[in-house]
Amino acid sequence: MKPVQNRNWHLKRYNPEHAAELSREMGISGILSRVLSARGFSSASEARKYLSPELADIGDPFLLKGMAEAVSRIVRARDQGETVCIHGDYDVDGITSVALLSAFFAAVGVNCCYVIPKRLEEGYGLSIEGIDEAIGLGASLLITVDCGITSAKEALYCTRKGIDLIITDHHTPSVNLPEAVAVINPLQQGCTSIFKKLAGVGLALKLAIAVRSRMRESGFFQMIAEPDLREYLDLAALGTIADLVPLKGENRIIAVAGLRQLVQSGRQGIIALKKVASVETMVTAGDVGFRIAPRLNAAGRLDDAKRGVELLLSNDPVAAEVLASELDAANRERQEIEKEILADALRKLENDSSMNARTSIVMASDKWHPGVIGIVASRLVDIYCRPTILIALQDGKGRGSGRSIGSFHLYDALFNASNHLVKFGGHSQAAGLEILEENIGSFYDDFDRYAAQNIIEDDLIPTISIDAEVSPEEVNEDLLRIKDSMSPSGMGNPEPLFMLIGATVIESRLLKEAHLKMKLQAGGSVFDAIGFRMADRMIDSGKVDLVFAPDKNVWKGRESLQLKIKDIRRSGDEIGKV
Repeated sequence: MKPVQNRNWHLKRYNPEHAAELSREMGISGILSRVLSARGFSSASEARKYLSPELADIGDPFLLKGMAEAVSRIVRARDQGETVCIHGDYDVDGITSVALLSAFFAAVGVNCCYVIPKRLEEGYGLSIEGIDEAIGLGASLLITVDCGITSAKEALYCTRKGIDLIITDHHTPSVNLPEAVAVINPLQQGCTSIFKKLAGVGLALKLAIAVRSRMRESGFFQMIAEPDLREYLDLAALGTIADLVPLKGENRIIAVAGLRQLVQSGRQGIIALKKVASVETMVTAGDVGFRIAPRLNAAGRLDDAKRGVELLLSNDPVAAEVLASELDAANRERQEIEKEILADALRKLENDSSMNARTSIVMASDKWHPGVIGIVASRLVDIYCRPTILIALQDGKGRGSGRSIGSFHLYDALFNASNHLVKFGGHSQAAGLEILEENIGSFYDDFDRYAAQNIIEDDLIPTISIDAEVSPEEVNEDLLRIKDSMSPSGMGNPEPLFMLIGATVIESRLLKEAHLKMKLQAGGSVFDAIGFRMADRMIDSGKVDLVFAPDKNVWKGRESLQLKIKDIRRSGDEIGKV
C-alpha cells in the first residue's frame, strides 16, 4: 500500500453580495468578509456570534433529554447525604469531566468519589469492576461521564446491585438505551437540545449549570457561596479541544472562554502542567492539543488515569509539581512507544502486498501497546488517507482503536460488522472495539467490504480546503489578525488557508534536513515561507502556487509575517488543480 502523494485543492466559493454586506455592516476587511461568506455566514449577526462568542449563548441545559430527572436525583442525593460516584473514561475528555464534576459537587456539598477504569485491565467504558468499586466506596448513585451509552449489561447490573445510574455520554447511542434514572446524550431520539456535538466534558459542564440553577431556585445559596462556573471553564476547554469535537457553536464558546481561563487558572495542577509543557503567557488550542493534553493523556494510556484527576484536583503546589513531572515522563515514554509501533505498522504495510487490494487498513499485533494505537492509527490515516483500525492482542483477545477519513462514518461501519465484535463504541471519526483474535480476519473482510461500498476514489485523495485566493498586495499583517479572530482552530473550525498564485522562488533550502525554507517574490514584495516536514517538496526555481496559513515568526525579539506552507506546486501543474 502506497502513501498518498498528491492532494486536491478546493477553493471555497463565497457570495459577493453577502461578503460586501458583512464588510459594510461589521467594518471588517474584504478578505475576512470573503472568508466568512465562504464558510457559510450570510448575516452580520451570525458572524458576530462566531467572532465574539459569549457565554450567555450557551443553550438551556434543561433542553437536554433526561437533564431534569438527573438534576432531581442529584439534589436528592445531596439533601439525604448520599455518596455519589462519578465514573469516567481514561482520556482527557473523561479525566476533565471527572475533575469538573468532582470539584463542583464538593463546592455544593455533595459527598463525592470517582472511578476511572485502568485501560490495560478493564478496557473502555462502564464496567462491572467499576460498578463494584463504586459500591465499595459507599455510593448509592453512579454518574457516568464520557461513557456508558452502550452499556446495557452494566446498567442491568447496577439495578441488581441497588445502585442508581445516570448516564452522560456524547458517543453514538445504540438502538436500545441502557436502563437508568436518566440518560443524557444529545444524539438520543427525542432530545430537544439544539447543539448536538458537545464533548463529554461539555455535558458535565451543562449538568453542573443545571444543578446550580435548581439549587439557586430553592434558595440553597443563601446558606453557602454559589460557585462561579466560569472558573471551571479551564477544565471544560481542555477536554473539549483534546477530544477533537467540532469547535463550533457551544464548543467554540467553551474553547474561547476556557482558553482565557487557562491563562489565569489558579488550579495548582494546571499551573504545574503548563510549567512542564513550557506553556507561558497565552494558551492556544495548539498548546492544549500538542503540549498539555498529551501529558494529561499519558497517565491513562500507559498506567492509571486517576493520577490525571488527582493532578487537576490538587491544592498542593509541591504535590502538583511531582504529579506533573510524572506525567511528563510518562508522555516521553508514550512518544517512544508510539514511534516503535508506527515503524512496525509501516513495515507491515510496505511488505504485505495483499493490502494493496484493500480500501481500509486493519492490522493487529501482540507487540503493540493498547494505550497508544489510537495515536498511531491517526498517523496512518494522515499518511494513507484510509479508515484505519489497529488492534493490540493479548491472550487471544484484542483491543482496537480506529480513526477515519472525513467522508466515512466509522461507527456505522463497525455496527455493520458488529457480529464479529465483543463490544464497540465511538462516533463517526474515532471508535474503540474489543474482539477475539480468531475473528479478526472475518471482521476485516466485512469491514473492508463496507468501506469499498461507501468510499469513492476521490475520498482516498486528501483535499485541502482553501478559504480565499489572495493577491500579493493582500499578503500582509491583516492575515494574522484574521487568523487570531477566527481562533481557536481545530476540528470543524480549521485555521484559515489562503492560495497565492505565481510567486517566484528566490531561495529554497532545507532546515535540519526536514523542513523547507523559502523566499518568494510576488507583486514587488518578498515573503518568507516555511514548510514543516516538506523536504521532499523542494522547488528551487521558477514560479510556484502555494496554499499557506499566515504565521508569526519571532526572531531576536522581532515579529514578522511568515507563510506556513500547506502545499506547493509548480505554476501550471495539473496535479492539485483547483
